[in-house]
Amino acid sequence: MTTPAPPPTEFAELDWNGKPLRLEYQRVAGPDQAPTVVFLHEGLGSVAIWRDFPARFCQANALHGLVYSRYGYGRSTPRPHDERWQPDYLHQQAWDVLPALLAQLGIARPWLFGHSDGASIALLHAARFSAQIRGIIVEAPHITVEDKAIAGLLTARNAYSGGALRKALARLHDDVDSAFYAWNESWLNPAFRSWDIRAEVAQITTPLMAIQGEGDEYGTLEQVYGIQRLVPHTRLLVLPGVGHTPHRDQPELIIEEASRFLRDHS
Repeated sequence: MTTPAPPPTEFAELDWNGKPLRLEYQRVAGPDQAPTVVFLHEGLGSVAIWRDFPARFCQANALHGLVYSRYGYGRSTPRPHDERWQPDYLHQQAWDVLPALLAQLGIARPWLFGHSDGASIALLHAARFSAQIRGIIVEAPHITVEDKAIAGLLTARNAYSGGALRKALARLHDDVDSAFYAWNESWLNPAFRSWDIRAEVAQITTPLMAIQGEGDEYGTLEQVYGIQRLVPHTRLLVLPGVGHTPHRDQPELIIEEASRFLRDHS
């Protein structure tokens, strides 16, 4: 498989909660009339963090792709440093911002591929809009806040304070402090400990695939097992020797297994 050239970066202008937003996005071109898969990044991610995975995934499945950076990330509108995100911020992204972006870009009935926080957004979107999407693939999703997640967040904060993580993330974001602290402070907020989307996940009727590595630094396998209990038709993929980012650790395997899932539900 040849790696396609990187697509150009574009910007969508949205108004959300009375605030103008400029959201960075890239499109991956597929065959005429092909569906679109929307890639939803992790809590420290952006368009750039996906590298060539969306292009390879879309090429393997003859799909269009949309990759975008959420508010506060990448080249999108930065978060003001005094703005604190509340525990429902992922709900807002799933139920308000994502539908508005899809409508503006003319994307109907997409697939969703979400990683980490993006996986939780995909789950929440599917819970409310199952009839308007084809299905979802979620990697390293969060449905509750575990002690393991808190430990991972504290480890990340120490790495960021030490400078190494900040230097790595600075390549991904116009305002790296905005991106890091929005994520880290939100999840470490004591009010976030009661965050729990199991009731919403139980409403999902669309096709669903859940993927997690056994070595995930931010959650136990109870996250994906919990999804499968709530949504019995979930296709589960648990990967030994893989951490929080399966599509980086085992890209070919993820493409192969996800492609089989897409074929089975197309």
